[in-house]
Amino acid sequence: MSRRKARTAALQALFALDVGRIPEEVALSHVVEENELPPSDAAFTRALVSGVLQNRQRLDELLAKYAIGWEVERMPAVDRNILRLGLYELLYLREEIPASVSINEAIELAKAFSDEEAGPFINGVLDSIRRDLDAGKAEDKATGG
Repeated sequence: MSRRKARTAALQALFALDVGRIPEEVALSHVVEENELPPSDAAFTRALVSGVLQNRQRLDELLAKYAIGWEVERMPAVDRNILRLGLYELLYLREEIPASVSINEAIELAKAFSDEEAGPFINGVLDSIRRDLDAGKAEDKATGG
């Protein structure tokens, strides 16, 4: 359960950074304190947020290819950031977090913070990317190949 709380805090920080345009450290400090995260969860939250921010362009390029009919910047901000978070885990944390867990956690975030249509949408996008990653195709889409 603690990783779920850390993911929730990461989503809150990413949302604040995306919508509020506040400094990263301010957003992180606030969500860590607000969610009363222990040091290990705070570290996971910080790693997720930093990873998403450092790889945002690549994440958004992939999301644009898989979220058919949607421009990333026109998605609801909460959905956009849940997708970025889930995709970051799929791409960069596969060795430590099974893809099915990353996708399920993204769906749970959508159920908690978005509308009823978000869960199936997020599941569809992330599961399509997961299948292509497993088949070695997602990297080609990210680079336009």
